[in-house]
Amino acid sequence: MRFVGTCYRAHDPRWAFKPLSGEGAAIRGARFNPKGVPALYLGLSIMTAIKEANQGFAHRIDPCVLCSYEIDCEDIADLTTEQGRREHAVERDELACAWAGALAEGERPASWSVHDRLKARGIAGLRVPSFAPGAEADDLNLVLWRWGPDLPHKVTVFDPSGRLPKDQLSWR
Repeated sequence: MRFVGTCYRAHDPRWAFKPLSGEGAAIRGARFNPKGVPALYLGLSIMTAIKEANQGFAHRIDPCVLCSYEIDCEDIADLTTEQGRREHAVERDELACAWAGALAEGERPASWSVHDRLKARGIAGLRVPSFAPGAEADDLNLVLWRWGPDLPHKVTVFDPSGRLPKDQLSWR
């Protein structure tokens, strides 16, 4: 599918100077990207982005920089419905696995196999339910493995007045 729309991300202020990098997710891996694979995790709503960033502690929000992104991206697997999961041979249990617990036990999360299979088929990313604590049925994410400034995987951060920091020293 082609995804066109606005998404959001709540950044740790220390890393807000690289809102398009995906490098943070590559350090240890995350739900849908193995270690070493950059990924851009975006919420389809502001509240979903905050739930994802704070993992269930929305009543005590760590300082963050909230950014919006304009997306026009082809090759997205929509795994938000049973039909979409069937089309891509993905089980909901794979998506919802306890990925952080698996990593802590030295195991490979089941959700990483979703990445492996779909990326090998040319899929650039996923539209998936949020599994953050407190997430509701309408909390959805877009997770990208391929993105850049140009079509067919175009992602731009909205910063018309240049307020985002240029490097970590910008926070002095």
